[in-house]
Amino acid sequence: MGEYSMGDAMRNYLEKSRLKNGLRTAQIDDIWEKIMGKTIAKYTDKIEIIQTTLFISTTVAPLKQEIQFRKKQIIERVNEEMQGKVVENIVIR
Repeated sequence: MGEYSMGDAMRNYLEKSRLKNGLRTAQIDDIWEKIMGKTIAKYTDKIEIIQTTLFISTTVAPLKQEIQFRKKQIIERVNEEMQGKVVENIVIR
């Protein structure tokens, strides 16, 4: 059996556990304002990652349209900030 650091062991465990979605949602909450700016973050009601889909909830119609137009850019920035291919799709609610 090979040796692992504690950090590697935790990452491997979390990658395979059901806690992964909750941790990713907590991470996206922390970086959302940095990625999108204060104004957009202020009008985003809820944001979460389930599997590889980023769910964004807002009641502001112009914001929904803006997010729709910038989906590809948002996916790239989220994946860059989270250091991996975490998000492949965005659903706007």
